[in-house]
Order: sequence, then structure tokens, then C-alpha cells
Amino acid sequence: MPQPERPENPVTAARLQVEAIIPPEKRGPGWDRHWRELEAYAQAAMEGATGDWTVPPRP
Repeated sequence: MPQPERPENPVTAARLQVEAIIPPEKRGPGWDRHWRELEAYAQAAMEGATGDWTVPPRP
């Protein structure tokens, strides 16, 4: 059986691996939003987005 293509986005690949282990009933609130945000950050970085992606420390 051929293996499915690996996603280009490394966060999507990681999400698929994690979701293969963690059943839906064990996933906390905000699960999908968390992954979507990380996927968007990775996609922007892969598309050459520039700028400071760091979060400044709290005073």
C-alpha cells in the first residue's frame, strides 16, 4: 500500500502524528485553534514572511 504524501507544512505533519495517538475525547479546549495558529505561523515563515516573530517578555 502506498504511503500518503507527507504535508509540506511541518506543523501539519506533526499534528497528524499527534492526532494519530491522542483520541478526540482526550483533546482539550482550543485544540483546533492552537494547531491552526501554529500551522499559519509555519506557512508564513515558509512563504518568506519577514519581521520579528518573537514575543516580547512581560515587564
